[in-house]
Amino acid sequence: MSAMKWTKLGKIFDPTQYSLPNECVQFAQSPQALVFDDFVRIYFSTRAVDKSNGKYLSHIAFVDMCKNLRDVIRVSDKTVIPLGGLGCFDEHGIFPMSVMRHGDAVYGYTCGWNRRVSVSVDTAIGLAISHDDGLTFQRIGDGPVLAASLHEPCLVGDGFVKIVDGVFHMWYIFGAGWRKFTPDSAPDRTYKIGHATSSDGINWVKEEARQIIADRLGADESQALPTVIEIDGRHHMFFCYRQSSDFRRNKGRGYRIGHAWSDDLANWTRDDMNPLLDVTPGDWDSDMLCYPHVFECDGQVYLLYNGNEFGRFGFGLAVLER
Repeated sequence: MSAMKWTKLGKIFDPTQYSLPNECVQFAQSPQALVFDDFVRIYFSTRAVDKSNGKYLSHIAFVDMCKNLRDVIRVSDKTVIPLGGLGCFDEHGIFPMSVMRHGDAVYGYTCGWNRRVSVSVDTAIGLAISHDDGLTFQRIGDGPVLAASLHEPCLVGDGFVKIVDGVFHMWYIFGAGWRKFTPDSAPDRTYKIGHATSSDGINWVKEEARQIIADRLGADESQALPTVIEIDGRHHMFFCYRQSSDFRRNKGRGYRIGHAWSDDLANWTRDDMNPLLDVTPGDWDSDMLCYPHVFECDGQVYLLYNGNEFGRFGFGLAVLER
């Protein structure tokens, strides 16, 4: 396989420099691009504080940027979809939301989350559809389209959907379980990347509990946020991965960007080194790289990603050199 290289273009959006909707503060996590003729809309997950308990709620907003991916045209003045109803899977937040065009509509696959008691959170994947070019999205129902099941008991989320030869393909994550890594620590989760298919984008068939990307760090590696693109006739997946415990403060155990390739969408070969995107000491992404999204714009392949503190201070951009 020919060598590929990411060239970093720096941080392109800092949410602390703008007025965010819904009293959201900081955080522009999991940037996801929707390319228009003359601009690029980048959705992200931002956070408000739940006044009832002081905990975070995650909302989806967007920034429209010129195609130079430098100049900001506008930031949305309201969130694009309300949070779910009482007791629903997306009651406390949506993070991330992956968007794709389908006919005249824009499909938004949401990762909804809700707080739990014995563990911190559970997640599932919903579908909301936009008929106004992605300004607002309406759920197709209050429940998810992909959720926990017999052999995937928790934490189904991070759905990325692409239509290939008339078939909807979804790459997503599923929880391998929760556990306490030390007696006095809160439970931490481990999740892996899985695959499902659909004829309509609504009714999905999972390859139940089949981990499609090999571990690099061992069984306790967590893999998140897959994104898939075709480059020179081959499918490439980018994702982030980390150790399942002690990753928040220990830089060496935090998120990095992984890569795998496939010729048949069934079997994936992991190759994080080609192309490699690594931390830059002393910069905004010196401690971690997470939540990648790869897309094509005017013949170039770009990667959006978050850096330190899980995207508290925004997202950056890299371009692929081949």
